[in-house]
Amino acid sequence: MKRFLPLGILSAVIALVYALDLHTYLSFESLKDHREFLQDFVKERFVLAILIFFFTYVGVVALSLPGAGIMSITSGFLFGTLLGTVVAVSAATLGATLIFLIAQSALGESLQKKAGPWLEKMRVGFQENAFNYLLTLRLVPVFPFFIINLVPAFLGVNLRDYFLATAIGIIPGAFVYVSVGTGIGSIFDKGDAFSVGSIMTPEILIALVGLALLSFIPIIVKYFKNR
Repeated sequence: MKRFLPLGILSAVIALVYALDLHTYLSFESLKDHREFLQDFVKERFVLAILIFFFTYVGVVALSLPGAGIMSITSGFLFGTLLGTVVAVSAATLGATLIFLIAQSALGESLQKKAGPWLEKMRVGFQENAFNYLLTLRLVPVFPFFIINLVPAFLGVNLRDYFLATAIGIIPGAFVYVSVGTGIGSIFDKGDAFSVGSIMTPEILIALVGLALLSFIPIIVKYFKNR
């Protein structure tokens, strides 16, 4: 009974989120409709606004809800580039760490089924050099964010490597999204169409791939040393 209690609580929270349509607020339309209220709230209750946003972001990631990219953009919209990046990276790292710990608990068996198809695709990389491989996956979003949060827990990655690789690896991508958020108000004013996918231009992707290749250097060196 105790084994399934955390799973029941987590499932109930996710069901409640969808039952109340809370996930629909994680959209550009919602940000556009409520931007004046949000900006006023930040001006009047700055610290409280940061805390509410931070823990909301943590919850989005920990519950594997779609919308982490929108949350990062909103962070830039509300708090500016520098603070927005710090808040987004901190919240995403904490949320990812929570789901990592949950995956290592009694809930792991259920979550492993969700990540099952991806396990074998990543197994070799994590066995070679878990830290650098995870860092690479964080730098370049080849796999879905929630999958990268789960799989390391099932492949023996330790918490320290997971936390550091996540915190470092998501900084460039978060900075890009947050930077977009600082100017999204003008996009709303023009009435232009906008989507998360439009942010990752070829130039940005090339830069992120370059960073990922740098993180692969220790793996390549180790390979040739073993040869």
